[in-house]
Amino acid sequence: MRIALLSDIHANLPAFEAVLEDLKNQNPDAVYCLGDLVGYNVWPNQVIDLVRKHGIATIAGNHDLKVSTILSSEGDCSKEENSEYAYKLVGSKERDYLLTLPRHLRLEFQINDQQLSMLLVHGSPRSINEYLLQELSEDYMVELVKEFKADILCFGHSHKPYHRIINSGKDGSDHFHHLINTGSVGKPKDGDARACYVLLTIDQSASFTSKDTVQVEFVRVKYDVEKAAQAVELSLLPNSFADSLRKAY
Repeated sequence: MRIALLSDIHANLPAFEAVLEDLKNQNPDAVYCLGDLVGYNVWPNQVIDLVRKHGIATIAGNHDLKVSTILSSEGDCSKEENSEYAYKLVGSKERDYLLTLPRHLRLEFQINDQQLSMLLVHGSPRSINEYLLQELSEDYMVELVKEFKADILCFGHSHKPYHRIINSGKDGSDHFHHLINTGSVGKPKDGDARACYVLLTIDQSASFTSKDTVQVEFVRVKYDVEKAAQAVELSLLPNSFADSLRKAY
């Protein structure tokens, strides 16, 4: 089974459209989004509309939940740059959608008499705002995956993609866990301005006793970065948001 995982679209319509076009060619069996559909860019409603039209199962990100306190810009005559403008663009129906998204999704696989549990979160299972950075200690990550019973833990939030394998087994008995940060579709921060998503392959040999039976591929997709950056510069969003798209920081 091939599963596409994407996250942190951040209202970047050109990037999301490019990823959707690439997914047509990849033809995965399922697509999941790990949140943050809005923020930083000017197309939140269009992105939400495409997510819903394509039937992409989605969880809430921390930026999605900001619309609970930042309402739309109707009647707002402000002419000053501010980062909250990104959330004020969100329509009422789109706002309702974001605020009813689930926080986590869990998939259970039964393969070769073993149960593999795959947990999809935005930040971490403990907090939507927690950054699971690649340099976190193995002891911390082992404690986390054991607490939440995750053989495969998938997350976004930091916008920095990585795949890390850890072993929680003891006394010569291996139990491997896969930690997968999907990177960001609409606001990469790893120095590569291309959109990023993950293709995860789980086949009939998949087992938590072997670290090589779950395959993770990071897919990078070119898109019109200048179109997105210039749209930011023509809006009330800070121009620094446009610079971060160009430089991917």
